[in-house]
Formats: sequence, C-alpha cells, structure tokens
Amino acid sequence: MAAAKSNTNWFVIGVSAAVVVVLAVLATVVVLLNNRANDPGATPKANDSFNSETGAISFGDGEDEVSVFVDFQCPVCKSFEEQFGEALETASADGRITLSYHPIAILDRFSQGTEYSSRSAGAAVCVAESNPEVYLDFAKALFDNQPAENSSGLANEQLAEFATQVGADDAVSCITDETYRKFGKAQAQSNEISGTPTVEVNGTRLDLQNEADFKTFTDLIS
Repeated sequence: MAAAKSNTNWFVIGVSAAVVVVLAVLATVVVLLNNRANDPGATPKANDSFNSETGAISFGDGEDEVSVFVDFQCPVCKSFEEQFGEALETASADGRITLSYHPIAILDRFSQGTEYSSRSAGAAVCVAESNPEVYLDFAKALFDNQPAENSSGLANEQLAEFATQVGADDAVSCITDETYRKFGKAQAQSNEISGTPTVEVNGTRLDLQNEADFKTFTDLIS
C-alpha cells in the first residue's frame, strides 16, 4: 500500500510563525513604551513638608486636608489661585486645614514640544525638595508669568531665575538639569487626573461645579 502523500503546507506554517514573531515583538514594544510613559524618573527626597511618594507639598496642621492638583500651564488653575489661593493659605496658617499642593503635568501638548507642563512641575518639585518654605512664592511666580497655551513655554533658565528670586538657590541646578521632569506626569497618571485644578477634601474628590461640593470647599476656607 502506497504511503499517503503529505499535505503539510510549509508556506502557511512559515507565514504563521512569522506572524507570531511579529506579534511578540509588537507586544514587547508596547510594554516598553507603556513602561516608559509611566516611568516616574528620579525620586526626590522627602522632608517635613514634602511627601515624595504622593507628591504633596503641605502647609498647616489642620484636621481637614485640602489637596489641590495644579498644572502651571493651566489658565483655570491660575484663576483658581487668584480666587482662592490667599484664603487657602490663611486657613492653613490658622490651623483650620492642612493644605497640600500637588504639581502635576497633563498639558504638555500645549507647549510646542517643549513639555512645559512637565518642566514646570519638575521645577516645583525641585523647590519643594530643597526649599519647601518658599514653594508657595515659587508657585505664585509661575502663575504670574504663565505662558500662553500653544507657545513654547518658559525656558529652564527662566524657571531657575524665579527660584533664585524667591530664595531657592539650592534648586537651580535641579531645575536646569530637569531632574524631576517626569515626576509631574507620573503623579497625574497615578492619581488619575485628567483636568485641573482638581480638589480633594480628606481624600474625596470634589466637583466644584456641584453646589454642595463647592460649599464643602468654601466652608473650610472661609
């Protein structure tokens, strides 16, 4: 009896194997790119005012904690600070609240490829690490000199100059070296922030467009 003729299609097998290899390579690339996107970069040093894990720069010792997530490229954040910044600082100084600021980066797309949101958030972290007592002054300088959206943003040297002006000379090299450039974006991702300013009270995220939430916020600082 004659042996059965093999019907194995080596061409199809070869193509299938090639497809498997390509898919494996693509999966590896996707994982690497995802890891790179979520890479927090260098880890800053914590101090009494700065929590390097949560990214919070805190003031005051009140029982209720008000956390504010800001992007220094965000015009609404600037308006928020102009409207509520002084009241927040007064409430923290009086011991009515613990005020925690979180510099984050979600608006890099509005700075012509220079990633100003990330660079300014990183600069704020540099100041929080070295001279937390002047962080609020530095943040005010950034908002007072906020670049227009879709511009190239401020240069690192300008950010460093603001640090010097408020007394954070120790932060200058950290800023110009972009040591914490990735930190603000990583914090935005880990806290699932898609819009700024974002406000939380005792860990509960508020919708300031909601009347009850807005009253909760204003009652704490008025």
